[in-house]
Amino acid sequence: MRVEKNLLLVDLVNKIKASNAFFVTKNEGINPNTDANFRTELLKIGGEYEVVRKRIFYKAAIESGIKLDEAFLEGHIGVVFSNTDPVQTSKVLFSFLKVCDDKLKVVGGHFDGQVCSSKDIEVISKLPSKDEMRAQLLSVFEAPLSHVLGTMDSLLSSVVYCIDNKLQKEEQQS
Repeated sequence: MRVEKNLLLVDLVNKIKASNAFFVTKNEGINPNTDANFRTELLKIGGEYEVVRKRIFYKAAIESGIKLDEAFLEGHIGVVFSNTDPVQTSKVLFSFLKVCDDKLKVVGGHFDGQVCSSKDIEVISKLPSKDEMRAQLLSVFEAPLSHVLGTMDSLLSSVVYCIDNKLQKEEQQS
């Protein structure tokens, strides 16, 4: 293998190992402005998009311990690397697919230690993000506590209202 290709291979292996997940796309000629917008949106959430050579990417995946199907890699491919939150990255990817007019298609990827199909990645993109899940979990913990506090508050305030009513009746009788 030539030195340049070997450097590309080492770079891809490092990116695969450093990322939480990656999504392989079939690139059929996105215009440059759309591509730049896509890359910018991914950078905002800690993702990265790179157009790669199929064979080098296949070899990098194998060196990283990921077994990909070669039929999976047809045409010009690009890889979206997720360095932070893979769910958020997949959301950005699928929202961008709507803008690309079928010039970019997801063909598969690697998420949570498993190779995924495009349908699996679409399901992942519909999951709530980490922040949304944290908010839902906190609301689950908060609901019973707020009910307990509400009940205690109503009990204490009802005693005060009873005493106040008693005092008002006594004042009226005197």
